[in-house]
Amino acid sequence: MFIWLASYPKSGNTLTRSLLASYFFSKDGYFDFDQIKNIKQFPESSLFENLGVDVKNEKEVIKNYIKAQELINKKNTIQFFKTHSYLFNIENNPFTNLENSLGVIYIVRDPRNVLISASHHNQKSHEETVKDMIDGYVLNKKDGTTLPVYTGNWSNNYKSWKAFKSVNKYLLVKYEDLINDKEKTFQQILKFIYKLKNIDFILDKKKFNNIIQSTEFEKVQKLEDKKGFEESVIDKNTGKKIKFFRLGAKTDWQSSLNPNLQNIIQKEFATEMKELGYL
Repeated sequence: MFIWLASYPKSGNTLTRSLLASYFFSKDGYFDFDQIKNIKQFPESSLFENLGVDVKNEKEVIKNYIKAQELINKKNTIQFFKTHSYLFNIENNPFTNLENSLGVIYIVRDPRNVLISASHHNQKSHEETVKDMIDGYVLNKKDGTTLPVYTGNWSNNYKSWKAFKSVNKYLLVKYEDLINDKEKTFQQILKFIYKLKNIDFILDKKKFNNIIQSTEFEKVQKLEDKKGFEESVIDKNTGKKIKFFRLGAKTDWQSSLNPNLQNIIQKEFATEMKELGYL
């Protein structure tokens, strides 16, 4: 069985994975980018190639989402999977089901700051990014090396994963809480995981403290400067890698975002933003 780490892009999934990878895939809790490799993305090409699926055929890939997950679950161990997909059902082909999913940790971020971060990462204007967030878009559509990921729009991505609430297998994590009170929020995440696993939670305090310190934004920035980060993208103009860990909590929509675009976002996503305390 696996636990989903789901989010709309640029919402804090990488920070969440960094914390969890350090806790579950290191001895001492000191963070390193290599640990994140233990948390794979879904969908991922090799899973479908192992089933003999033509990964260039999008419909065939979607038809085999459940089979790919069943293949993973033959290992009979609890795993984590990152995804930016919304929880869809396309032509009666579900993204996942309860037979394969132990639960979901959904990470959400103020969509106005998502806009700024996504605009920089995707090398698109703020206006283009707002359109993507409202209309929905497909990640990796023209990539050619990785499978398409159907994000849906910002609102649908968030709302769709709440389906797991009805079976008490859902934890909502706000990026802002991870930044402002990382210790408390990370403990909540760990307690949720242990509850899903039906195991008593005993915190490894030394390891936990090492994780909190080694995942400070400035330290991760320095680590990226030193080693690089494989999830960063190439600048279309310079050919150089764009820094993945650029601003973090310093991303500020109030000073960076055109008031007209602020109003568009706030009007389009008013219900969800009020629900989340962003309005």
